[in-house]
Amino acid sequence: MYELEIISHFAAAHQLRGFEGGCENLHGHNWKVEVYVSGNKLEENGLLIDFKIIKAHTEKLLDSLDHKFLNELEPFSILNPSSENIACHLFRSLSGQLNTSNIKVSRVRVWESETACACYSEP
Repeated sequence: MYELEIISHFAAAHQLRGFEGGCENLHGHNWKVEVYVSGNKLEENGLLIDFKIIKAHTEKLLDSLDHKFLNELEPFSILNPSSENIACHLFRSLSGQLNTSNIKVSRVRVWESETACACYSEP
């Protein structure tokens, strides 16, 4: 099994609904996003998938979140824009764009600070 990883970033504000504490107030993060893609078989050129393809899809998705108030965007107008829900949203969106019979987005990790992150994957 091969696994590739790209790392990207975006900055955005959010506030957690139904949460008691500082995070219920409007605040922002410089989010770090790790996207992992896995597969069993390399193409004839020795690559699983070009890193540029993973980066392009990730950057396009993150551009829609960058410097925004996440609570106003779908799906976070309904879902709480927690690190967990952001990781799930990114995972599912990228899976729909990148997954093939051989390639699968295996997990997405979202860091809201240097010491706190959430990771999402599906079986």
